[in-house]
Amino acid sequence: MSIGELADRFGLATHVLRHWEAVGLLTPAHRTSGRRRYGGDALARVALIQQFKELGFGLDQIRAMLDTTDPAARKAVLARHDAELERRIASATAARDLIGHGLRCPAPDFIECPTFLAGLEARIPPARGR
Repeated sequence: MSIGELADRFGLATHVLRHWEAVGLLTPAHRTSGRRRYGGDALARVALIQQFKELGFGLDQIRAMLDTTDPAARKAVLARHDAELERRIASATAARDLIGHGLRCPAPDFIECPTFLAGLEARIPPARGR
């Protein structure tokens, strides 16, 4: 199939597939008269790339998983991503808690609330030694 046909199957722009080629995620089966031609295996490859993207993986992480045949290396990529997700979830949860407090705060202006100010204080990094 052509790059246009492959892109249309997934509702993607052709430049997305070209970019994935440039970063080593996708390779045409062959070229005919200088035009990319993809085999049926490209369908599974694009679906896999999209799945990883929906899970929040970056293209470098996806390439690392697809370039190796070592299951342990793939699991290491998953473990690093899982740790990053945990960090982001904790940060989002803290943000949501602070917003919730701001919405329920009995102070006339939550910006002056001691709980809000304590949260701000916790975000101020310590002074750096010179």
